[in-house]
Amino acid sequence: MRMSIRNQLTGTVLSVTKGAAMAVVRVQLAGSDAVLTSSITLDGAADLGIEAGKAVTLLIKSTDVALGVE
Repeated sequence: MRMSIRNQLTGTVLSVTKGAAMAVVRVQLAGSDAVLTSSITLDGAADLGIEAGKAVTLLIKSTDVALGVE
């Protein structure tokens, strides 16, 4: 996957908390104890198959954190 976003980190989903329209996804960064949180739409979480234990790539641009999977 090639992207213009330069800040790309890998990690593992720790938890997914689903609300009415959004899902809050907590991700532990690979090789670190650091945890980042991303809010994504429920549709986006479903389309990407986001669930605890899944490996993801965090794409960070400005104040947004997006998730990518292969």
